Amino acid sequence: MPSKYPTFDVSRLSLKPLAQRENIVHLDDILPPDAPASKFAHQALPELSRQILASRGRASVILMMGAHVIKEGLSRYVIELIRRGWVDGIALNGAGVIHDFELALQGATSESVAKYIRQGQFGLWRETGRINDVIHQAAGEGLGYGEAMGREIAGGQYPHRDLSVLAAAYATNVPVTVHVGIGYDIIHEHPNFDAAAAGACSYRDFLIFAQLVERLQGGALLCFGSAIMGPEVYLKALSMSRNVAARAGRSITDFTTAVFDIVGLPDDLSHTPPMSEPAYYYRPFKTILVRTVADGGRSFYVRGEHRQTLPALYAELVKQAADM
Repeated sequence: MPSKYPTFDVSRLSLKPLAQRENIVHLDDILPPDAPASKFAHQALPELSRQILASRGRASVILMMGAHVIKEGLSRYVIELIRRGWVDGIALNGAGVIHDFELALQGATSESVAKYIRQGQFGLWRETGRINDVIHQAAGEGLGYGEAMGREIAGGQYPHRDLSVLAAAYATNVPVTVHVGIGYDIIHEHPNFDAAAAGACSYRDFLIFAQLVERLQGGALLCFGSAIMGPEVYLKALSMSRNVAARAGRSITDFTTAVFDIVGLPDDLSHTPPMSEPAYYYRPFKTILVRTVADGGRSFYVRGEHRQTLPALYAELVKQAADM
């Protein structure tokens, strides 16, 4: 029987065109990979770069990231990591897809929440809802969320597709997995949102991600600014992979993890802080940096703004690759 509770009638909503929206991020904000080298330095970067390069072709290197990496104008750096074969998979949240899509479509993204929430217009932009149509079709084809969006941008009418992480990954057969939570993203407001399709496509991506984690022995997992999606999705996928590996007489314990963020953390990454300390509740710390590498792996925390840390890591990789 149907629910006894009333629901919001989305057919009453008014969507406006993106052309009427003021954006925060524009083409001029996108950094080129040949920009002046970042002055940021961290002792972990050379060692991380060596691990990434050594893993190539034999173990997974996975990049998990929040949408802020794209909003900070770093898409071209991620695209170069893909094209140079330095990452085997990328994990995004739903917001990351939205910003990637909007950049490819109009060369701008990111609205003022403070402004548009007052007007009741936040997130209600017609063209961005195209993502829902793509995912609705993809669910029927048995595609994952990231693959479907990569195919759409790579083959569609997107004037700035060269800025799209999704399109670059699709063109080079690097999986981008998208891990959505219903109600998290602006496109979930739209009348054409198909929750079942989004769930099916995102679940397929979770299984693709778990397959990458199954090859993590000897590899590396990097998490840029994802405080919830990154550690939680990784934790479950690692448990699944270790379960299967144990039955086959294998282990997934010797790998490297790294978290890149601006949160202040204790220097000691060897144990989880007590529950009385706020750091205990920061999931990347206890999950990515401590618990999942406790049986033979190693971890690093690189504190700094993404616009400094990602270019610095990229520059170190380029330097070491040239010396090989």
